[in-house]
Amino acid sequence: MYKEPRLPQNAKEGILFMLIISLISVNMIAPTIIFLERGFSLDVYVDTLKILPIMWIIVMILVRFVAGPLVGKVMPNFVGKTDGFNARVLLNIVLNVTCLSILLTIIGKWVGMKEITLEPIENFLRVWPRNFGVAFWIELLIAQPIACFTMKK
Repeated sequence: MYKEPRLPQNAKEGILFMLIISLISVNMIAPTIIFLERGFSLDVYVDTLKILPIMWIIVMILVRFVAGPLVGKVMPNFVGKTDGFNARVLLNIVLNVTCLSILLTIIGKWVGMKEITLEPIENFLRVWPRNFGVAFWIELLIAQPIACFTMKK
């Protein structure tokens, strides 16, 4: 891809870009999904704050070692040489959010329940589309634009 000022240009900017996106995502996506699951209350929010650091670490590990490499291998199959910046970013968001939402629909429930059970797998088809939708729109409308704006500045 050509040099795009809205994307990181070196490792330092790459770390900043990933930190911005991950912090916004974890602080918005996880509480929204938990509120939809358990209801909107102060107690639920306090419980959510307790697991956010753990979820942030899990998200960073999954992005670095699972979603990033997987999306990196799949992207060239769908992107043409003449595709523009917005098309590439949108596809990247769709692929990353799909991969991460599948994994985190299961892992996030385990972390929240503090035990590994089959319940997230049994309810996966009911829960995952909602989780994907929440994550996709937060990434598309909030996290990515803020990170890209930061890189441009």
